[in-house]
Amino acid sequence: MLNFDWLKDVSPAAAKWVFLGLFILSGLLVMLIPKAYIYEGIKNPRWWHNLKLWALGVLAIIFTIYSIF
Repeated sequence: MLNFDWLKDVSPAAAKWVFLGLFILSGLLVMLIPKAYIYEGIKNPRWWHNLKLWALGVLAIIFTIYSIF
């Protein structure tokens, strides 16, 4: 089995901020995606085709839920 005894000294608040930091990091990585990849194959791009907006929106919702609870 997995042994996570080394995590017993980590406070829940510290674990929460590490977890939220990973969401921030993934949001920053989403921002690094080039625009050419986002609109690839779309002849007439609209604002709702921008996958960065959708990904950041979902990450913001998840971040808010996890920061509250």
